[in-house]
Amino acid sequence: MRVVVAGASGFIGRELTAQLEADGHTVLKLGRSAPRSDNEYLWLPEALTVDPRAIEGADAVVNLAGASTGRIPWTRAYKREILYSRVRSTQTITEAMGRVSDPPTILLNGSAVGYYGDRPHEILTERATKGEGFLADVVEAWEKAAHVAPEGTRVVTLRTGVVVGKGGAFTPLIPLTRAGLAARFGSGRQNWPWISLYDEAAAIRHLLTSKLDGVVNLAGPTPATSQEITDALADALGRWHPWVVPEFAVKLLGDAGRDLLLLSQNVVPERLLADGFTFRHETAREAIEQLAREL
Repeated sequence: MRVVVAGASGFIGRELTAQLEADGHTVLKLGRSAPRSDNEYLWLPEALTVDPRAIEGADAVVNLAGASTGRIPWTRAYKREILYSRVRSTQTITEAMGRVSDPPTILLNGSAVGYYGDRPHEILTERATKGEGFLADVVEAWEKAAHVAPEGTRVVTLRTGVVVGKGGAFTPLIPLTRAGLAARFGSGRQNWPWISLYDEAAAIRHLLTSKLDGVVNLAGPTPATSQEITDALADALGRWHPWVVPEFAVKLLGDAGRDLLLLSQNVVPERLLADGFTFRHETAREAIEQLAREL
C-alpha cells in the first residue's frame, strides 16, 4: 500500500513508519520543512495546505499530527494550540482528499482516551459517552473534523492511551526514576490506559486492512493503575519508589495535572480484540520491562 503519514517524525510516527516499511508498504511522509527525499512532501496545516501529490493515488492516510500535551503549563494560548493543531491538521487532510481525483479511501486519524473524562467506576468501551474536561472537548472536535472526509472514506479514530516507549509520557518519567525520584501521583489508584509503542503501531497496521470504522480504543488488554505503572518502571530500572506527589500539588498544574495524571479510565480495546488483533505486550509491566531493555 501507499500510506501517507502525517507526524512520521514523531514518537509514534517513527515506529509506525519502521513497521510499515518492514511490511513492504511505501510510506509518504508529510513534513513542515523542505523535502529531502522522494517520499517526503511539504504540508503547512496552520495554512491548511498540503502538496496534493502526496494525497493523489495514495491508499490511506494516517494522521498523528498535533501539539504535545506533555508540554506544561497549559496556558490559554497553548490550550488553543493543542486544539487547533489537531483540528487544522485533520481539516487539511480531509480537504485535500476532497480535491484530488484519486483520493485515499482510508483515513486513520489520531484521537485520545481523554474523550472519556474521569470515570473511575466504569468500564469504558467504544460505546461509552463523552466525559467532561478540556481534553474531552478537544477530542470531540478532533474526531468531528475527521468525519468530514469525502463520502466513501473508511474513517477510524484512534483513541490512544499512555504509550509506553522512549518518548511521550515516559520522557520525564525515565530520568526522574533513574535519579531515584520516582513518585506516586495522588492516591495512585487511578487507572491509566496504556499501550506499548510496538502495539500502538501494530494496531494501526492492523486497522489499515481491517473493515472497522469509527472509534477504536488503542489501549492494552490488562488495566493498570498509575502506581502499578510507576512501580514497574522503578523496578525495571532498579530504583526505589519512595515519593508521593499529593493530589493538591498535582492540581496546581491546572487542567494539565488533572487530565494527564489524575483521571481514572478503565479503557477496554473491545473492538480491536473482537477484530482479531493480538497484543505483543498484554500487561503494562511487560511493556515497561521491554522499554527498560531498550534504554
